[in-house]
Amino acid sequence: MATSRPPIDGGTVLITGASSGIGLELARELAPRVRSLVVVARRVERLEGLKDELSATHPGLVVRAEPCDLSDPDAVDALSGGLLDDFGAVDVLVNNAGAGLQGLYEKSEWDRVYGLIRLNVVALALLTRRLTPAMVARRGGGVLNINSGAGVAIMPGMAAYVGTKHFVTGFTETLRAELDGTGVVVSQALPGPVATGFDEAANIGPPGALDRLFRISAARCARDVIRGFERGRPMIFPGSAYRAVMTLQGALPRALQRRAARSQGQTLRHTQA
Repeated sequence: MATSRPPIDGGTVLITGASSGIGLELARELAPRVRSLVVVARRVERLEGLKDELSATHPGLVVRAEPCDLSDPDAVDALSGGLLDDFGAVDVLVNNAGAGLQGLYEKSEWDRVYGLIRLNVVALALLTRRLTPAMVARRGGGVLNINSGAGVAIMPGMAAYVGTKHFVTGFTETLRAELDGTGVVVSQALPGPVATGFDEAANIGPPGALDRLFRISAARCARDVIRGFERGRPMIFPGSAYRAVMTLQGALPRALQRRAARSQGQTLRHTQA
């Protein structure tokens, strides 16, 4: 049986975290193909700038800029309700918004941890819950979750972030199984190092040698992600070198991964003592 394709062409696509980085490039890549593009982020000025850019470049495109604090569940609920009222259904949901947090977990500020969970987990889960019923009813749709390589890794110093990304991995895999046969395509992208402002926002230091080797542009990441999504791939690893390494990592025994993480954790604790 042929794999269903997400209804991108001529459809209504919602992208969260669209004001910068991967989300911005996803919007630029999809703009020539969709009928309506809903871009969501917290930064109003950047959203309006993106709307003006896409409207000027693609005169027939309907661009709707929705400023929203996605870490506020009430705001997310209101956003999804308004979109359903106005559009009837969103054809493709791209859950891209996310943030990171680095440091030993017991030293983390709880407000930041809780905000991270609301953004990375609750917003994604709530938008998916609100928007997928109409997709199932119409026998067509797509959910693309922009996860992270952290979603299949152990990364000392980023316990809260990694925990949220492991949720996305399990959630997406299970949702994909539940929606099999409904016409709704569910995929997740697990990027590695991408040239965005993510590291700076998460207080992550300069990239190491491996990061520099695997790092790709946000535009390249967006192209690879869309290609994989349209092919119905369950997990998409953007960038050829990174994809090869992640494929090999998946074959490593869990005990070996734990041993390497334990060594990293000890080093981190020593440097932050």
